[in-house]
Amino acid sequence: MPNPPQLRAAALTVTAVLLSSVLTGCSDDSQPEDLTDQKLSWKDCPAPSESEGGGDAPSPLPGGTPWQCATLKAPLDWAEPEGDTIGIALIRARSSGDQSKRIGSLVFNFGGPGGSGVATLPAFSEDYTKLRTRYDLVSFDPRGVGRSAGVECLDDAQLDAYFQEDATPDDAAERTALLDNTKTFNASCEKNSGRTIPHVRTTDAARDMDLMRQVLGDDKLHYFGISYGTELGGVYAHLFPKKVGRAVFDAVVDPTQTPEQGSLGQAKGFQRALDNFADDCTSKTDPCPVGDTPQDVKDRIAKLLKDLDSKPIPGVFPRELTQTAATNGIAQALYSKDFWEYLTEGLEQAYDGDGNGLMRLSDLLNGRNENGQYSNIAAANASINCADDKPRYTTADVETKLPQFRAASTLFGDYLAWSMLSCTDWAVPGAANHPNVSAAGAAPILVVGNTGDPATPYEGARKMVDALGKGVGVELTYKGQGHGAYDSGNKCVRNAVDGYLLDGTVPPTGTVCS
Repeated sequence: MPNPPQLRAAALTVTAVLLSSVLTGCSDDSQPEDLTDQKLSWKDCPAPSESEGGGDAPSPLPGGTPWQCATLKAPLDWAEPEGDTIGIALIRARSSGDQSKRIGSLVFNFGGPGGSGVATLPAFSEDYTKLRTRYDLVSFDPRGVGRSAGVECLDDAQLDAYFQEDATPDDAAERTALLDNTKTFNASCEKNSGRTIPHVRTTDAARDMDLMRQVLGDDKLHYFGISYGTELGGVYAHLFPKKVGRAVFDAVVDPTQTPEQGSLGQAKGFQRALDNFADDCTSKTDPCPVGDTPQDVKDRIAKLLKDLDSKPIPGVFPRELTQTAATNGIAQALYSKDFWEYLTEGLEQAYDGDGNGLMRLSDLLNGRNENGQYSNIAAANASINCADDKPRYTTADVETKLPQFRAASTLFGDYLAWSMLSCTDWAVPGAANHPNVSAAGAAPILVVGNTGDPATPYEGARKMVDALGKGVGVELTYKGQGHGAYDSGNKCVRNAVDGYLLDGTVPPTGTVCS
């Protein structure tokens, strides 16, 4: 689930050798034997750590199959593979089917960047029951995330204050406060995790995945990437095209966009999702409780946000629902049509002066649990994005682009425009304007786009197909709502994805599911 450089929750110069391999897509497969020959020690999984989001240890799957966890040893710096190492936290559930028909491991990345795969895979495992008949289900905390050398920035109390700050400044004083808030956050990441943040680029995580493939005993990487996980998968395919097995990209990041273009695309995507929410609410037989017409729904939300800018209302005690928190909460609810009812409830409450519902949605986006503890998704999101993205924007850049962003979304435009400052003053230079995912010679990759996706707009799927190269990307369209397609439960999407992953049947390019 991707966050814009933080829908807020969202490296040292490479050596000539590493830069050459990134640009050409020819990666050196030679790695120290103590890494490739390592034996994983699988044990029952503990409860997720605070940095992974907390909660209970995962329960066994139906039939009693336990979740097992292990730690993969990987280089801190892939330019010095025999140097210091870090641990990459893994989780798996063994295949449930006939072992003679087992294909291998199916590795999942659920996005962010910054999401914990160790915590997420058990939560969604029911959706992958059929896939487990021929695969071990495997996921991981990418480097910088959760228990994989997780980046640390602000503490919980400081994050509470950070997320309360005004993210859409209206005057010079508010602009200065926003910049100071961003600088404080970024400086804390350097202070607390200065050793790690130069080494959390997506290219580093892709190399970790190839090491993972080898240690798991697979000749090819079979992969299911969601949201940012599609970018990670594309970078892997670029670096290791001959090692790509059966791969699916769902909720597809546009790999051709700069951070500015990506933020503008998200403004359009979230506005489209809000329009769809308003249309849905007012088209039902029962009256819509948050507006009489689609425009009335949006006008009332706009007025609420304007009022909150000057006068917050009680949220989750002792915090107040600010304009920024309300915007975050609305955005979180638009990630899934299943959340639209919570958005309606939260808006009704807010119109009556109670910000609890929208604040809880905002907390969900930012990785805060009911005990006031934050996962490290905000820290990891910023660290990975800023290590990847070369552009560094100024207030002048934002002010120049504001008219475009406001035209794209009256509700989210300002918010996403100002979010471009997230990497200002970051301690590590960014790698590139956008990732290289060209993967000539790779096996077919099924690329699934959702026409109603707010966070990774549908248009990105075609851009990914084109960027992967001729004969690699196979596009499938889902005419639905929310972020992603497979987890919607749509039978057409499920059949196409399962058919490819389980049987190797590639659906006709251009297949449309509705």
